[in-house]
Amino acid sequence: MAGATTRSEADLQSAYERAEGEGLPMPRRIWAIVAVSFGTALFVLDSGIANVALPTLSRELGVSEGAVTAVVTVYQLVMVMGLLPFAKLGDRIGHRRIYQIGQVLFCVASGLVWFIDSFAMLLVLRALQALGASLALAVASAMIRNIYPEKSLGSGLGVNSVVVASSAALAPTLGGYIIADFDWQYVFVVAVPFALLSLVLGRSLPNARPGADLDGTGSVWSALTVALLIGGVQLAAHEGTLVPGIAAFLFGIGSAFYLVRREERQARPVLPVDILALPAVGLSALAAIAAFCATGLLTVSLPFILEQKLGYTPDRVGLLLLPFPLTMLVFAPFTGWLSDRIAPTKLGLFGLSILIAGFVSFIYLPADGSYFDVGWRLVACAIGFAFFMPPNSRLLIGSAPRDRAAAAGGVMSTSRLFGQANAAALAGLMLGLGLGLGPVPFYLAIGLSVLAGACSLTRYRTIRAQRRLADYAEIGT
Repeated sequence: MAGATTRSEADLQSAYERAEGEGLPMPRRIWAIVAVSFGTALFVLDSGIANVALPTLSRELGVSEGAVTAVVTVYQLVMVMGLLPFAKLGDRIGHRRIYQIGQVLFCVASGLVWFIDSFAMLLVLRALQALGASLALAVASAMIRNIYPEKSLGSGLGVNSVVVASSAALAPTLGGYIIADFDWQYVFVVAVPFALLSLVLGRSLPNARPGADLDGTGSVWSALTVALLIGGVQLAAHEGTLVPGIAAFLFGIGSAFYLVRREERQARPVLPVDILALPAVGLSALAAIAAFCATGLLTVSLPFILEQKLGYTPDRVGLLLLPFPLTMLVFAPFTGWLSDRIAPTKLGLFGLSILIAGFVSFIYLPADGSYFDVGWRLVACAIGFAFFMPPNSRLLIGSAPRDRAAAAGGVMSTSRLFGQANAAALAGLMLGLGLGLGPVPFYLAIGLSVLAGACSLTRYRTIRAQRRLADYAEIGT
């Protein structure tokens, strides 16, 4: 009888996994895609608008150019701190539930921004916004994997990239006009309608079966380690706190080392060392961190260069930045579709080579650069990044076991935001040192892109070597 029960449970689990691999049925799949799309647009829009507003916030709130980047860094820091613990929490209480809790918290924090007029309170509410965003983003990629059939995962990630690109395209233009014509508080409340629409459609979202254990110690430790690593770089960006910032960063490295050793003994670790040990996951995550940090340096540094060095107004800066997300809008779905048919590493290395060429061209941007001078350089960078991002994401998400989809999604979101948060901190550091308006950000972006390429190439060679060993072992048996 016990054996029959075991077989029955195994058959049910196998049927459940097959159903997951087929994605959601139609038309529920369409509504789920729309719900996730509005939720994704919400967080991308909020982050992108803040980048354009930084020079104005520096003047309006009476803070230095280096310090004002904390508006971006605090938001991204809190988000990254929560992603891995909240991915684990999502396995515990259900993906859909935690996703919608995050959206409600984000809406409340965004509405409260309207009632404040100080830099300190803005940072507090940005942290609350980020906490809500972290809850939602921690499980968003896992839900995307369960929405689409396995054979269409690359195309699905391409659609998600379209949403990201469209929101990013709207953000700088909308942010520029808001800053030019309205109170700065409007910048942080404009994304609320996206959250409300996503909440209304949220019942269609997939909801993985809850039940995984929650590791409180690992969750807190993971969050504090991320805070030390990113917060250390941010501290070092401010005048008079270079030594404490370096010390915090070094403590973060030590904390990460011991955290990894602890997590290796856990069955389902908060820091997913089990799937990070897979080359297709771990090296893809490292490549993503480097590439997102490189493009983040571009998007954070360029508004200062355009406004203070080239003399453009905030609304013009928004228009000047538009070619990057619009190009992503065109190319990202195409490369996502290609990644279901062509080796992702080949696409990624091709894209990184174009991205590097784009960064090199910015080094030679004329002092009286026109729309065309800035635009074609942004298009080149966007094409390169579009050929890297969806294929790399498909390899990372698709290579993890399905029961670790939330963990893999947490790794992907953490890689993106860890790279972007460090980019904001590095941009602030360079502005504080007087290097942010010259070619230094682009030299650093080139180096990070080369690092991303090295990770991708190492991943390809490692996976190929493992497959050869597996073939030899099969022949031997």
